[in-house]
Amino acid sequence: MPIKPSLRIYFAFCALTFFPFYASANFDFNANCLKAYQNIFELKLNTARQLIATEKKVHPRNSIVPLLENYVDYFYLITTESKTEFERLEGNKASRLDQISSDDKNSPYYLYAQAEINLQWALIRSKYGAYFAAAREINKANGLLKDNQKKFPGFHLNLKGLGLINVVFGALPDGFMKSTLSTFGVKGDVQTGLNQLDKLAENLPKSSYEPFYDEVIFYYAYILTDVAKSAQAYNKTMKYTARIADSSLLKTYLQAYVCARNGKNEQAITILENRPRGTVYQSFAYLDYLLGVARLNKLDLGASASFSQFLQQNKGVNYVKDTYLHQAWISLLKNDTGSYQSLIAKVKNSGATYAEKDKQAVNEAIEPIPKMELLKARLLYDGGYLTKALAVLSDVKPDELKSVKDKTELAYRLGRINDDLGRDDVALSHYQTAINTGKGLKYYYAAKAAVLAAHICERKKDAIKAKAYFNTAIAMKDHEFESSIESEAKQGLKRIGG
Repeated sequence: MPIKPSLRIYFAFCALTFFPFYASANFDFNANCLKAYQNIFELKLNTARQLIATEKKVHPRNSIVPLLENYVDYFYLITTESKTEFERLEGNKASRLDQISSDDKNSPYYLYAQAEINLQWALIRSKYGAYFAAAREINKANGLLKDNQKKFPGFHLNLKGLGLINVVFGALPDGFMKSTLSTFGVKGDVQTGLNQLDKLAENLPKSSYEPFYDEVIFYYAYILTDVAKSAQAYNKTMKYTARIADSSLLKTYLQAYVCARNGKNEQAITILENRPRGTVYQSFAYLDYLLGVARLNKLDLGASASFSQFLQQNKGVNYVKDTYLHQAWISLLKNDTGSYQSLIAKVKNSGATYAEKDKQAVNEAIEPIPKMELLKARLLYDGGYLTKALAVLSDVKPDELKSVKDKTELAYRLGRINDDLGRDDVALSHYQTAINTGKGLKYYYAAKAAVLAAHICERKKDAIKAKAYFNTAIAMKDHEFESSIESEAKQGLKRIGG
């Protein structure tokens, strides 16, 4: 059962009273600051702003205030996805760091708060392709946290940032960002980072650091799903978010996102449709986009309403292209090719290509109209409707498909469906067909099929075949998602000692 907010504040107040490391000189994480912090992580940003403003008046020298202000900006920018707002707010970073760096060097918050601000801006900055500046901020945060860990080994919050940096850097594909961080001397290891965050998730509720639990789970759930692509992402996220208050809109996001990404489509829809609402919450248009995706994954053409709601509420440029692509698919499923073509034109001309989803939407927009059965199977698979997806493909004959792309995609889709149904040998056969048919194409199907085949062999303890498949994936070049697929294959080789 989630702890009631009032009780959490009470327990936190007790912690502040009895555990002196929470407050030092002008780094005073007092009950008012803690309440603001809690409201931030429920995405009640205006309430948090009011509490912070009060704290600023009463305790103008409290250097926890600039840290909390940065948290507000961070979550405001995450929820709005607005590059314009990012450019407006990024100037706040310097003045906040100035106040903190002039304060008590003997507080565990002195280096920690500076690291957090650098890390938060790096994560936002990287969303817009500013990789060099983000790399410098990650390097700075990494150094500050390591120094703080040496000075205050009992200050558990250091592990949050260090764990995040370890996983994100360890999983980065080869490229500018990774080479830049390597130049700065930043090293990462996925498993080390996962272990650090898992340890925090397990131990924080039993400690005086319990008020920081929601933040740890926010980052842990993100990296399990998006970075490490862990098979345990769903189970662990649902386990650890269960104790977060139901009044938290951030909890809705974390649970719905992990459900949608792991074939728990009905659960994602239920969570999103029953999310907490009201003016007290920060507007979060992405949740309407996510609901649209989940509804379309069950071939519910009413998903168009959710996508329209997203476009009306959205203040940013991300996911706009992908939204128009999904709306184009809805038109196609209605056999309205005229509307399909006009929406495809919007994919090409609207929004931006910072997000991978939008980049892929553009790639798909320049392709011929997708074959109906392949599109339906793709959507159903993404929703976890495996037997329905398989039934859609049962009447599709490879010889009847005109393009090599469609033949490759059919084999890939059949491989994925059978893989998730536990039919390893059937899946391997389809993956091999996808590799043979599509290895010279620009599409990702063949390379991803090789990685997925390697995962099956890895599960079967057949390291020789797993290594061969991973190397096959790495050898394929000039295809979609090349960097991320190659990175996944290299991580696999590292796991099996290849």
